[in-house]
Amino acid sequence: MKSNLYVHNIGQLITCRGSYKKGAQAMEDIGLIEGPCAVVIKDGLVAFAGKENEVPQDLVNGMECLDAEGGAVLPGFVDSHTHLVFGGYREDEFQWRLAGESYMSIMQKGGGIASTTRATRAATHEELRRSALLHLRNMLSMGVTTCEAKSGYGMDLETELRQLEVTNELNDLQPIDIHPTFMGAHDTPLEFKGNPTGYIKYIISDVLPVVKEKGLSKVCDIFTEDGVFDHEQTRLLLNAAKEMGFKVKMHADEIVPFGGAELAAELGCLSADHLLQISDKGIEALAKSDTVATLLPLTAFSLKADYAPARKMIDAGCAVAVASDLNPGSCFSASIPLLIALSTINMKMTLEETISAMTINAAKAIDMQDRVGSIEVGKQGDIVILQYPSYKFLSYHFGMNIVKTTIKSGVPYHNQITNI
Repeated sequence: MKSNLYVHNIGQLITCRGSYKKGAQAMEDIGLIEGPCAVVIKDGLVAFAGKENEVPQDLVNGMECLDAEGGAVLPGFVDSHTHLVFGGYREDEFQWRLAGESYMSIMQKGGGIASTTRATRAATHEELRRSALLHLRNMLSMGVTTCEAKSGYGMDLETELRQLEVTNELNDLQPIDIHPTFMGAHDTPLEFKGNPTGYIKYIISDVLPVVKEKGLSKVCDIFTEDGVFDHEQTRLLLNAAKEMGFKVKMHADEIVPFGGAELAAELGCLSADHLLQISDKGIEALAKSDTVATLLPLTAFSLKADYAPARKMIDAGCAVAVASDLNPGSCFSASIPLLIALSTINMKMTLEETISAMTINAAKAIDMQDRVGSIEVGKQGDIVILQYPSYKFLSYHFGMNIVKTTIKSGVPYHNQITNI
């Protein structure tokens, strides 16, 4: 749904203009314009963004007006790493982990990714859709206007296709733009236990061609990690995917230093994600490449793990994004307020760097930087109005959702706020 809208009386306008931002100096530049400012959205696209007294009158004649009441305005947030569509939950497993049980102990109880695979294979189309819609409603209220959603909890042809089909259908059922990523190589399923290379060959021969034929995804992802898929298996899959016309991504260097970041840069991945254990060589490789380093601090928080070295990566010249990693196991959260708090407090990113990481750089990580991630003429009219006059309240009022209105393609979705 696209609309015409004139948003005026903006206290601060944060545009995040540009294609994407590498390194500290670039990520600090969020394109701040002090108010009063205005944004004009015509046919769902930005037609003007700047000082209110510079708006051409003929551009807004007869247009619906929305008073921002002095609130700060930012681009809609882009959540560039989620596992949105899945069956079942693992709430007991989370309590076991809090009590100190090990990953292997939880696996022996039937937990871990195998638990979600069983539940997702058993889930109906409608059950998967209903669960995802609940998360999307919450995400919209926190200012998310675009997200990525991975498959990978089926690891067989039927269920992987069902996850991707549901993901594509969700675009017609709610406002957030969802970009599906095929991630059949999330783990080795029981059917191929002890034979990960055989499973990768099965994906290449039996699954990827069907995903391509049906147009269900344009991106292929893999979990490159010690004990999951090695470099040779990663090259085999991602090179085959590129030959079929897919863009590629990697989960990399999450558990141990594994050279994943270097491999992601070598293969021209859109992004390398997690990176808790990235090496200095990996940081250097990403800084020299166009591959976005996507960090997932909610997962580190949930697992009580060390955070990715964001400060070191940004100072070295990497393009950094941050995303939620919403999933039923290691991170059952898509909280934007908590994501901002962890990025600024625990990962030592400035608020400006965090905003760049959640907007234009996150858009780059899903190859959507030409359409979303900044407030610029010709881009989608996706903006967020805050309750407060300064963007600095995003970190100052930490852990709180201060989004007043989320606007998607010119259509406003208001959070219910009672006047006091």
